Amino acid sequence: MKERLLLIDGHNLLFRMFYGMPDEFYTGGGVKFNAVYGFTSAMAKVVDMIHPTHIFTAFDSPECGDRRQLDVAYKANRPDFSDAEPNECPFTQLPAIYEMLGIMGVPYAEIHGCEADDVLSSYAIEYGSRMNVIIMSTDKDYWQLISDSVSVLNYRGCDSTLVTPHTVELKFGVTPAQFADFKCIVGDKSDNIIGVPGVGPKRAAELLKKYDSLDGIYENLDSVERTATKKALESSRERMELNRKLIYLGGGASLPYSEELLRIGEIDTSSLYSRSRECAEKLGVVGI
Repeated sequence: MKERLLLIDGHNLLFRMFYGMPDEFYTGGGVKFNAVYGFTSAMAKVVDMIHPTHIFTAFDSPECGDRRQLDVAYKANRPDFSDAEPNECPFTQLPAIYEMLGIMGVPYAEIHGCEADDVLSSYAIEYGSRMNVIIMSTDKDYWQLISDSVSVLNYRGCDSTLVTPHTVELKFGVTPAQFADFKCIVGDKSDNIIGVPGVGPKRAAELLKKYDSLDGIYENLDSVERTATKKALESSRERMELNRKLIYLGGGASLPYSEELLRIGEIDTSSLYSRSRECAEKLGVVGI
């Protein structure tokens, strides 16, 4: 049986727990703790669910500005927490999450200049040929990495789903290998990336089915039937090149841990829960 590598998108999970968990967990000093508790609880449940042999959590670096240098609009629609009160800012809980992960023995890192998906994609590409890789995230950017050995876990408690090649084709009409090009064409509102004007998901899928890739579409632009679509694609050439740089996950980020350092063997999830509680008590959390 292949070994299993669980890759966790730390920032994705942080935000989901910060906004999804009830505001009832605080330290004795009145600091909100809901994301920390939700984060570690969700991770323990997923470990119990898939029984990984290896595990790693990546976080966005505060200096991950490469894509923003390419396009100032990239993620400019995200909330600005610079002037937020501590309890209204999810990043306030990051140090406690790091401490929890350390106590629980889960390897984690933020790589200078990299977003979490750059690091996790590098691990998926490096180890996908010899392990079953499960990426825990609701970010669809990872769908371009999906293969027979790489899947994405959309964690929603008892309603969690595993995204496979079949899932991608069923939902969008394209293969995982075409998904990055699909996003280039239709854009990505969550990252504030604009696509080809007037070309929606259905038309984009039709074009990719016929021409296979974004390169194939432009190589055969004269044969595109709809005049409006052809003109929109022609006027969006430069934008598509930019979108490739913003959307493609090609690996290449440094890997902070070797395969052996990621190995966790058999995990007693009850011990994960107890360790998280011990850490919470140490930090003076009430409400648990």
